[in-house]
Amino acid sequence: MSTAAKVRIPVIFFGHGSPMNTLASNRYTEAWRKLGASVSRPKSILAISAHWLTRGTAVTAMAKPRTIHDFGGFPQALFDVQYPAPGDPQLAARVRELLAPVEVLLDQSWGLDHGTWSVLAHAFPDARIPVVQLSMDGTKPALFHYEIGRRLAPLREEGVLVVGSGNVVHNLMLMRRGEDVPAFDWAKRFNDKVREALSSGDHPALIEFERLGEDARLSVPTPEHFLPLLYIAALQAEGETMTFAVDGYEAGSLGMLTAVAGMPPC
Repeated sequence: MSTAAKVRIPVIFFGHGSPMNTLASNRYTEAWRKLGASVSRPKSILAISAHWLTRGTAVTAMAKPRTIHDFGGFPQALFDVQYPAPGDPQLAARVRELLAPVEVLLDQSWGLDHGTWSVLAHAFPDARIPVVQLSMDGTKPALFHYEIGRRLAPLREEGVLVVGSGNVVHNLMLMRRGEDVPAFDWAKRFNDKVREALSSGDHPALIEFERLGEDARLSVPTPEHFLPLLYIAALQAEGETMTFAVDGYEAGSLGMLTAVAGMPPC
């Protein structure tokens, strides 16, 4: 007797940029909307955001996660945004099971930060799909995060969409204000190397990104925005194509690359 093949859900890395993209209509947000419409509607979403860096590993386990406005200096309209997606305590428990023997705290206090809701507000605007966030242990090296990602692979065949949210290039200190500001040369070189590694499946080059020298030092002055990409790269199955839904730069030093593995051809 034959059994139906399991459906493998794609995985997505969103380059989220400014929280103001939540309220914007631009080529990045349009690409996110198209992605959400193109992906088979998942049972739940597991998000790894640049904005939940912890000591140790935690996963949100509440039934109703709050919308966290983890920023300052923006218009009131952004603080008024709510993304009332339900949580999924069963998924949280499953993540804890998959990551053993790594100790995972079932968190009841965090919620959904802007790294998660700023992109999901476009990709899944109805906020009806349950969302769980997985924190990143800021005390661990890049390889640890990649290996954590690999352990999450069974979720792709369990109806769970795994998303990472950060930025390949993220240097706020060197941002340049203004319209149509060109990207720094070092930002473009680093972004191109990352795209090349994703396209070819050269995951060691991503894990060892610091070997790219000064371009890496300037593009990734702190690791939290780059690390979510490692979780998504780790979930790329053998022979699976990595495609790029949108790319570009904001303020010269924010890379907006969105990468997808496992999206069926149009």
